[in-house]
Amino acid sequence: MELDPVGAALAALHAANQAVAALPAERLTQEQKTAVLDGLQTLRCQLPSHEHRLLTHLQAETTPKEMGAKSWRDVLAIRWRISPSEATRRLDEAALLGPRLTLTGEALEPVLPATALAQANGLINGEHVTVIREAMDRIPATVDPTTRAQMEVEWARTAIGAGPKKLKDDANRTIFLLDQDGPEPDDRERQRRRGITKSPQQPDGMIALKAVLTPEAWAIIEAIFAKWAAPGMCNPADEHPCVSGTPTREQIKNDDRTLQQRQHDALVQVGRWVLESGVLGQHNGVAATMIVRTTLQDLERRAGVGVTGGGTVLPYGDMLKVAANADWYLALFDGATGSAMNLFRARRTASMAQRLMLIARDGGCTKPGCTVPAYGTQVHHAARDWADDGQTNVDDMGLTCPPDNRLVGPNGWDTRMNNVHDVEWIPPPQLDTGQARVNDYHRPERLYRPPEDRSDEVPQDKPEADLAPDAAENPPTPWDPSTAWDESAPQDKPEAGVTPDAAENPPTPWDPSTAWDETAPQDKPEAGEAPKVDEDAPTILRLCTRVPHHPRLSDGPETPGGPEPNAAAR
Repeated sequence: MELDPVGAALAALHAANQAVAALPAERLTQEQKTAVLDGLQTLRCQLPSHEHRLLTHLQAETTPKEMGAKSWRDVLAIRWRISPSEATRRLDEAALLGPRLTLTGEALEPVLPATALAQANGLINGEHVTVIREAMDRIPATVDPTTRAQMEVEWARTAIGAGPKKLKDDANRTIFLLDQDGPEPDDRERQRRRGITKSPQQPDGMIALKAVLTPEAWAIIEAIFAKWAAPGMCNPADEHPCVSGTPTREQIKNDDRTLQQRQHDALVQVGRWVLESGVLGQHNGVAATMIVRTTLQDLERRAGVGVTGGGTVLPYGDMLKVAANADWYLALFDGATGSAMNLFRARRTASMAQRLMLIARDGGCTKPGCTVPAYGTQVHHAARDWADDGQTNVDDMGLTCPPDNRLVGPNGWDTRMNNVHDVEWIPPPQLDTGQARVNDYHRPERLYRPPEDRSDEVPQDKPEADLAPDAAENPPTPWDPSTAWDESAPQDKPEAGVTPDAAENPPTPWDPSTAWDETAPQDKPEAGEAPKVDEDAPTILRLCTRVPHHPRLSDGPETPGGPEPNAAAR
């Protein structure tokens, strides 16, 4: 069967690769080994030029959305399983070294024609290309196009006969001679350079910040530091830190913090004051406040971590500090299936209670590979879209970031709920490489939980190996006194023989979509005594969501046909 030109070219390429791989390296002479390595290096330098040409034409013929992705960077990262930064680098190089196309499809020379020609002939490598790209970006804007083009030709000529280090030294010297006095102060340049950068969280939990502030921004911050970063102010070591007025002489004398530490504590106090003031209102349907999710097992062990709605991992000690002035939101999940119990809503948009429940369950965007935390997500009808008669039930929804949410639809991505109530993402055919369907990035508890704590993931209809035969066939289901059952879920009631008195005289059932606290005794079961809870039971996984103190949450009037909207998160 005759192959098409593309198939024949790729077949010849693979055949050549196999022929080189079949060479007996142990029997080749030193000159032969060197010749093979030189040939491979030349090919390594040349291959990117083919990628640049094809990427340029592909980008002119279609769009990322038609390919099933948010951007061309995502198309490359998903299809080739490379990092987003590597995908960005390849696209940037294709834009500079690939042919440019007019609206009529005519090819123009690349932005850096001399560099592209040298690469296509295998005369320069990727390091040379990076140095030339970065140097061209640093040429002052006052240099005319003709001079810029001459400099690119000169640097490409230097790269052919020298290594990346000498090329970089020559480029730096040339740019310095062009602009020895540096750029003139310019407000537009200051606005372009402003920003705050956060480093990835370090192993000890600390986060480094790098800031380039405008004069106005620093003038505001230094006024705040003058008050709250003064000795004795906002000292977390004090039993009652001074946050207003003047600190006492004793507080000033006992303050042994450095200036950097005082400024850090002042920023913490500024943030705490803003959050507690309530001026931020709501964000994505939830009060703009700090939310931390953790597991009951970690709380009982006084170990483990919590994860904020922004993705920050809080050690146990810091989590307790956050909990000092906070309201608790208890989220209950069925241990066998991960199902959130009795939280249904007859409305299209999720209520605040449901959003809190989804934050507790998902932690952030559920699309595999997405690191957007809960603060930046929307609620998505995952099991079935709202337009297709989807239900606004917690068990049918998941968190997604807005760009990923827009990818779901005909000829795009699809979502579904699996049997443990994880949101699975099904890619379109052109991006389906057999990648993971579930995103575990936002749930670190799945990574460090010891084997004995994973028993809640075993379906109840599968007997465990270490149970006695009778117990495996009829395992007792523990009952949580802070919850009640409904008549449609008899499996949640204590079985006969577990607690005879309680089984014969069960407490009065109450609304299963609500929880209670010590300030609301009217919501507790009215009669009877609940059976004793087996804390090691595998059937209930309880996740707690932490929210700093704020006025009572309200979603508005009670939803017809169901409990009040925020009852489940109370």
